[in-house]
Amino acid sequence: MNPSKSTAWLIVWAGGVAALQVGKLPPALPALQAELGLTLVQSGFLLSTVQVAGLSLAVFMGLLADGMGLKRSMVRGLCLLALASGLGGLASSVQALLLLRAVEGLGFLLVALPAPALIRRLVSPAQLPGMLGVWGAYMPTGTALALLLGPLFIPVWGWGAWWWLFAAVSLAMALWLYRVVPADPVADVAQGGQGAWTRLRLTLSAPGPWWVALTFGMYSGQWLAVVGFLPSIYAAAGVSGALLGVLTALAAAVNMAGNMASGRLLQRGWAPRSTLWLGFGAMALGSTLAFAYFTEGAPWLRFAGVLLFSGMGGLVPGTLFSLAVRLAPGEQQVATTVGWVQQMSALGQFVGPPVVAAVAARAGGWQFTPLVTVGCCVVGAGLAWRAARLLTRQGV
Repeated sequence: MNPSKSTAWLIVWAGGVAALQVGKLPPALPALQAELGLTLVQSGFLLSTVQVAGLSLAVFMGLLADGMGLKRSMVRGLCLLALASGLGGLASSVQALLLLRAVEGLGFLLVALPAPALIRRLVSPAQLPGMLGVWGAYMPTGTALALLLGPLFIPVWGWGAWWWLFAAVSLAMALWLYRVVPADPVADVAQGGQGAWTRLRLTLSAPGPWWVALTFGMYSGQWLAVVGFLPSIYAAAGVSGALLGVLTALAAAVNMAGNMASGRLLQRGWAPRSTLWLGFGAMALGSTLAFAYFTEGAPWLRFAGVLLFSGMGGLVPGTLFSLAVRLAPGEQQVATTVGWVQQMSALGQFVGPPVVAAVAARAGGWQFTPLVTVGCCVVGAGLAWRAARLLTRQGV
């Protein structure tokens, strides 16, 4: 592996560390519900609060990342994650946790938004689709590790120590990134500080970033809602300990395979529309098998549905990150375009868990969840078609 590509892999791992901050909450929900008396809907908002910064500021954080430099943005974001997670381990109220989760959202954006542009800087054009597919796996990588380790760690050490663990990991990654990744070119940083509103106008006036961003929102909201509530669903069904961790982590981990497969398929000539439609179609079928009333007596069929939902659904984000880079109005708008995509992704993740939780609470169970997920898949498939048509017209 050449040095630039190995450094690009470090960028992916840094994204995975940032994603740990999102994924650390689901396995802690049973402990937090017992200790703080959280309701199901409150848990849904706690799951989605980390997305508040992305919901309101992601496109502006993309501009900020351009201005401060891609490497600097990632290092500072990891340090902010370390600070917020360390303080979160001391929190004694839901309000404090909600506030610190919002701060973690800011740190997460400073890490995630510049990463695709930094990967683009480090690898050759021929390697770019594959590496962006790998980058698309950063979220399920972090989520899977947290879901696997949380049920083993939290009963022994407590959720507070769980927060401190990820504070230490984030700080260590910040130091590693600082030492290994080449410094931001002076010319790029200087240019990033000029014409911010021009870059924003160019990004939001182009149709490509809109189609990609809205499609991502249809994917991300349902994925976080399903995977985020799995620990609570399994715990209510009597599954606990190591088995709970393995089942929920596997559900997140298979998403990594889908992300990486998307990059390989695109390199081999698959049309983005094909991978997106395949992903959304599998998510619709998988969520129906996982939650519909007619599979209630077949737990392993339901789990197979979850794996289909998450695994084949991984084709969607890997493809969309590639489209975001290709449909950005220009070289200097890549981070801003990714910021807009992240903002719509955050909107989906903010709305998705509370909506699914509210439907489940009203129905007295999870059997109507497919009404939400299948609806998201149908809309997402339509948006993907529009994005693919634009890509064909532009010939990029």
